[in-house]
Amino acid sequence: MALVRSLLGAKKILGAATSKRATSASPKGFLAVYIGESQKKRYVVRISYLSQPSFQALLSKAEEEFGFDHPMGGLTIPCPEDTFITVTSRLQ
Repeated sequence: MALVRSLLGAKKILGAATSKRATSASPKGFLAVYIGESQKKRYVVRISYLSQPSFQALLSKAEEEFGFDHPMGGLTIPCPEDTFITVTSRLQ
């Protein structure tokens, strides 16, 4: 019976840890960005991408369109999703 209680307790702890991670913003060293022109999709990218010229070009476009007011609550980059995937795949 003690084993069953400890297993249930462990399951409860793991469930709480998993749900906390699911609702947290981004893992350490990563940044959430929203990509798309009309419908936005959330991506999590490495912070090191911020120093790459091709990623900075996307950021400049975002600055032109949104300034520093990002309606999604995170960094929004107004480009087609396939363009974003192409740029970030070259950075990996």
